Amino acid sequence: MTPPLWVNQFCQNIAAVDLPLVFNPYSSCCQIHDRPDAALIRLNNLSRILTHHAGSVVQSIWFGRDLGYRGGRRTGLALTDEATMLSGYARIGQNALVKATHGPVQSERTASVIWDFISRLSHLPVLWNAFPLHPHESDNPLTNRTHTAKERQQTAWTISELTEQFPAAVLIAIGNDASKALTELGLKHETARHPSYGGQRDFIAKMEIIHDLPPVIRPVVQKSLFA
Repeated sequence: MTPPLWVNQFCQNIAAVDLPLVFNPYSSCCQIHDRPDAALIRLNNLSRILTHHAGSVVQSIWFGRDLGYRGGRRTGLALTDEATMLSGYARIGQNALVKATHGPVQSERTASVIWDFISRLSHLPVLWNAFPLHPHESDNPLTNRTHTAKERQQTAWTISELTEQFPAAVLIAIGNDASKALTELGLKHETARHPSYGGQRDFIAKMEIIHDLPPVIRPVVQKSLFA
């Protein structure tokens, strides 16, 4: 499928963002883990996903905080690690997505929780972040730090663009940082707790309410007295 003009422009613009202490997965390569053409691979993967959404009925857009070094830094896809990229997007026929790194497939806990919930939905949400790149500490690029307000404002155009392209979508902020980003832009949204740092159960419960899903009853595992 040929990407719409707005998808091409969106991808070109985000690849052009250059900020200190920020890894742009669409224009930069990690010297440790990436293939030589990793940036182009990630940009093409992003283009394929946005092109799919552009040709579909988008019911919701989910916003996380920013890309993590085990997930989005490697895939270029928000709330998505390599394991969920290869399995989750296959349901929409996106088997052409390519892994951009050397070595075994990496997993990230947040991505696993996100995609486990998505598997219960009839539709695939657009996934994005309050800050769409990977902010890291000055002495170690393979770390995570929270993006700054200035960084968020410099890339807020990405949120505006996506919400304009999918005006009927329900906006869902996953965590307070995402909620702050949407509030700053005056965008009405729902907020769920971020699943990290012990928030998984609260995240699932709130997302079940938002999506009008019955709670999943998980079996209680009895511990042996002799274990």
